Amino acid sequence: MNTNKIQQTLKSIAITGVAAILFFSCNGVAPSKTAGGPTEVAPQGIAENFVLYYTETPDLAEIPMEVAMGAALKKPAHLTAILRSELSEDFQHLNFPYRTFPNGLVLEVFDANGQKSVITSDYGIVYSATNVIDLRGNVVITTHEGRVLKTPQLYYDKTSEWVFTSEKFTYINPEDQTVMDGKGMDFSRDFSKLNAHKTFGFVTIKEETND
Repeated sequence: MNTNKIQQTLKSIAITGVAAILFFSCNGVAPSKTAGGPTEVAPQGIAENFVLYYTETPDLAEIPMEVAMGAALKKPAHLTAILRSELSEDFQHLNFPYRTFPNGLVLEVFDANGQKSVITSDYGIVYSATNVIDLRGNVVITTHEGRVLKTPQLYYDKTSEWVFTSEKFTYINPEDQTVMDGKGMDFSRDFSKLNAHKTFGFVTIKEETND
């Protein structure tokens, strides 16, 4: 992980942490209205069966000039992620806009080859200003190769395409038939770069053979 990505990640963590303190209690719910206390923050809109598509355009500096000129006009884009949820609450009218998913969400993330990894969680927040997605409760990532990561909370920084958690995790890798437990991990969107901060050990999964 290079220095720029580390700085981006730390900045995203700091901003997300401040936003969480300002807008949410420990369970992610806005403060309730009480006598002499803060007024409950109400969403400006609620949507059912919510779907959000993330796309990106190619880097024109990396393609030939004549192709780049055409691309600038057509502005082609490819799909990088799809977020789905049965219920979404819109708080985009606030100074620090965000959107919550109180009933959980499914995030499908696509690599450069169009291969899909799936992230699920019981609760989610999307911070529009920082492009950070905060996933909470039974977070599970399943990659297209079958690798699985389980953790109680996870952040996905869409700008840097980096995923990170400071919580305990379990990482299952069927390729080398191991299970790793640890605390704190960051990795790229396609799992090609992975850094476990602290590990508690490996367990080898033994295949059963028939005599």
